[in-house]
Amino acid sequence: MILASFNPAEEPYMQRIFLIVLLSLGSVSLGGCSLSNIPFTYQVPVQQGNVITEEQISQLQRGMTQRQVRFILGTPAIEDTFRLNRWDYVHTERAGGGGDPDRLTVIFGDDGTLQELQGNLAPGTWDT
Repeated sequence: MILASFNPAEEPYMQRIFLIVLLSLGSVSLGGCSLSNIPFTYQVPVQQGNVITEEQISQLQRGMTQRQVRFILGTPAIEDTFRLNRWDYVHTERAGGGGDPDRLTVIFGDDGTLQELQGNLAPGTWDT
């Protein structure tokens, strides 16, 4: 067997080739760890969650039932099992999927009617 008797230290030329191959394989395998930092690459815009418009928010009124709110805004992204009176609508649309999300938290009263809107999509004054 030729490979069994291979010793890279015997010949300087073979030692260089062995070192070059070893460094090439190491740099290629480690180079895949940071593909997201390559400059001038296209990052796909990722949209997640519910798109909530100002028109939808303007249709919401205090006293609406959960069914009416679901009809206007759609299914919430988060329905907390421990707090049934709270629905969270979250939306992100950023290249690569990161960034600060748009949030709208809908709070219902004990009778199941809409009481409060919170989050950065909530209107400043909500007196309807």
